[in-house]
Amino acid sequence: MNLIFLGPPGSGKGTLAMYLVEKAGIPQISTGDMLRAHRAKGTALGLEAQSYMDKGELVPDSVIIGMVEERLAQDDCKNGYILDGFPRTLAQAHALEKIAEIDMVVSLVLDNEVIVRRLSGRRVCPDCNGTFHISLLEDEKKCPACGGQLIQRVDDSEATIRNRLKVYEDQTAPLIVYYREKGLLREIDSSGSVEDNRRELDKVLK
Repeated sequence: MNLIFLGPPGSGKGTLAMYLVEKAGIPQISTGDMLRAHRAKGTALGLEAQSYMDKGELVPDSVIIGMVEERLAQDDCKNGYILDGFPRTLAQAHALEKIAEIDMVVSLVLDNEVIVRRLSGRRVCPDCNGTFHISLLEDEKKCPACGGQLIQRVDDSEATIRNRLKVYEDQTAPLIVYYREKGLLREIDSSGSVEDNRRELDKVLK
């Protein structure tokens, strides 16, 4: 099954994608990961992408599509895949249609205020790379694993989170409408526990 996962930051998209990777044995494909891999290997696509990034410009859709097309042609995608973070725009969705047949688009739905609470309460430990939430900590400043000093990443500040959510909504709203009209969209309320969300995913996939 060829899937697209849509979901705002903090909606649990990555957690559900990894669950499906383990359960179904299909790869999770992230354009960000692909871009880093091509740059590291110095491929033609990676060098082209780097030339735009060095100038502070967005990598064009044509380059991203080229990477996606190459990745989908690999053997581990023969039985299906999960596209994570792509497409982000209608132009990318139209380009994707020319190189792939998508069976379902899974959209995770979660109230913005819940997302803000989830992400702004996240703390990380630079010493052991642990990630924790303040709701589960006795001491918000001390790592329960190694005793190190916990910090809040810049990306997890409330102002940054709200900006990321607005960008996501602006980009994704047309995609939601587009895939709903095609009959491919399935929405999941991801406000429950990890187990609840897995059961909801299993339901829509069946």
